[in-house]
Amino acid sequence: MNTEKVAKAMAQAMDADLCRVSDADPKMLSDYDLIGFGSGIYYFKHHKSLFDFIENLPNQGKKAFVFSTSGIPIKIQHRKLRFALVQKGFAVKDEFTCPGFENYGLIRLIGGFRRGRPNAGDLEKAGIFAKELGQATS
Repeated sequence: MNTEKVAKAMAQAMDADLCRVSDADPKMLSDYDLIGFGSGIYYFKHHKSLFDFIENLPNQGKKAFVFSTSGIPIKIQHRKLRFALVQKGFAVKDEFTCPGFENYGLIRLIGGFRRGRPNAGDLEKAGIFAKELGQATS
């Protein structure tokens, strides 16, 4: 639930709607000017369900941003998602990543790491990012 915490902090800061990709319908996007796409990072990329959703979208003329949580929070992991969004006509305006508790794959064998992340400071940074992005793109 790492990335969900970040998504909620962003949505609250922007006074925006939040939707899981499993509940999303491509028609919903027509109601929004700026759309965030995020998930935890699994083996250096976003979750497959996010890519499946984007693949089935018609071409968009919308603004987007990308976000994630990861045991190793580096934006290079956003490259494939950015590319997929640009291929669908999105203008990717910015990106946000922060540490998240990692307990996936082989890391599980050692009990994971970054326990307690994202923390209150991370969520505050996510909210500031979202609020500033919303103001800059409106």
